[in-house]
Amino acid sequence: MAGGPVAASGSVGANAPKSKLAGILMVSFACFGGILYGYDTGTISGITAMKDWLRLMGKPTNDLAQHPTGYMITSSQQSLVTSILSLGTFFGALFGSPLSDTLGRRGAIFVACLVFVFGVSMQTGCHTFALFVVGRVFAGLGVGIVSTAIPMYLSECSPKWIRGAVVSGYQWAITIGLLLASVVNNATQDRDDHSAWRIPTAVQLIWAFVLSVGMIWLPESPRFLVKKGRLDAAAASLGRLTSLPPNDPEVEFELNDIQAALKEEEELGESSYLDCFRPTHNKILLRTLTGIFIQAWQQLTGINFIFYYGTAFFQNSGIKDPFLTTVATNIVNVFMTLPGMWGVERFGRRTLLIWGAAWMCMCEFLVAIIGVTISVQNTSGQKGLVALVCLYIAGFASTWGPIAWVITGEIFPLNVRAKAMSLSVASNWLWNFGIGYATPYLVNTGPGNAGLQVKVFFIWGSTCACCVIFAYFCVPEVRTLSISLSPFSLSRSSLLIMAVLSFLYVDKGTLARTDRYSIPELHATHLRQVPSGTPCQ
Repeated sequence: MAGGPVAASGSVGANAPKSKLAGILMVSFACFGGILYGYDTGTISGITAMKDWLRLMGKPTNDLAQHPTGYMITSSQQSLVTSILSLGTFFGALFGSPLSDTLGRRGAIFVACLVFVFGVSMQTGCHTFALFVVGRVFAGLGVGIVSTAIPMYLSECSPKWIRGAVVSGYQWAITIGLLLASVVNNATQDRDDHSAWRIPTAVQLIWAFVLSVGMIWLPESPRFLVKKGRLDAAAASLGRLTSLPPNDPEVEFELNDIQAALKEEEELGESSYLDCFRPTHNKILLRTLTGIFIQAWQQLTGINFIFYYGTAFFQNSGIKDPFLTTVATNIVNVFMTLPGMWGVERFGRRTLLIWGAAWMCMCEFLVAIIGVTISVQNTSGQKGLVALVCLYIAGFASTWGPIAWVITGEIFPLNVRAKAMSLSVASNWLWNFGIGYATPYLVNTGPGNAGLQVKVFFIWGSTCACCVIFAYFCVPEVRTLSISLSPFSLSRSSLLIMAVLSFLYVDKGTLARTDRYSIPELHATHLRQVPSGTPCQ
């Protein structure tokens, strides 16, 4: 399952009053962004298995064993209609960054909603397969912009005391969107007219409307306003976010922090994509490749096979109620994300990635082995397959699902972070598209198809075994370190500097309130005050 990049900017209001209303609003609208994203991703699995949609978009068939509805679409059509969203999302994610820097974070979100509504409207009102596909492209563009702009807005605007909940809540809301999509699909599947699939498609308009209306009342990112030189507007925005007057000392302090951080970025200079692949002393090349490949391996766990094609797969496997089974798998996905959000700080990123991949590998090989040894009429065996798929999803949701994005947000230094993260996100969406496009050819039977069916889980099990190897040898443990001090570049001298700074440079001035800073933040803040020429490492 694709996720969203976590922007690496600082939050606001470290010492401001903990306004419960402000926190609830932030989390609520983070959730609506995630729900829009997840729902659009998850709804296609059920729609392409509905009788009326297949009757309108496909053709009749006598092969009722493989196509119980009596209608079918070709593997190429199934590949296209499913994967084309990811292709649109890939380009939307690329457009999201310049749009956010030009129109502002809120402006980019409004544009994303407009494009998304246009695409959903095309899908809802169409009568041809081609128009439905075009609508999926436009919806994908909107989702791609959302996947870039909303995490960026939240990380820049969330009060520090609730930042973790906001960012984690956004990722969790994506899984809730997937669940809602399966529930709505299940509720309308038995309708024998166009409303069967048009209702689930049109429901997406609700999420876009709520998100757009909510963003009207939320302020623009103060970081964006400072970058544009609109200091008065930035102060007003900070005041709203922290529930303080614009001229409050706390607001002025936060404003100075943002200005100092932006100045530091400007001093580092602009980097190119080529810089991400240079073998420098702090191993930028290795970091970039780690980010790219961890996103690729996340997709190669096979998780999107369940979310994109799960309903059709369960149907063809002899499951009596494939739509209800899809609801069950999405419930597992939602609730098993919670222990992952808790365990990532307790057990570490690398450890969970290794054990999570090993668990998924075991489950997928068992699904493949049992699937090829039992018949579709074996009710007990089919229930066992569903249980194993749920255990596999539980392993993904609590490990590789959220943690791959955590790693991507932590391993890049400031001067190449934006571009290196965009490469990682591009890797995710490209593999998402490739796997979504190839899967029907791998699974379906008939001329031109591999006809693997349940045997495709041998492939996913093998790729999960490769994930274990990759996580063991290539992924650092950065749980206790800052973004700029990952194990790629950590040295004894830097550790000594961090200890000295944490004890000696917390004076009674701007650094007196220690709950504002972690040790790495003290390091970054104080370096701006150290006279030039002072040796640092």
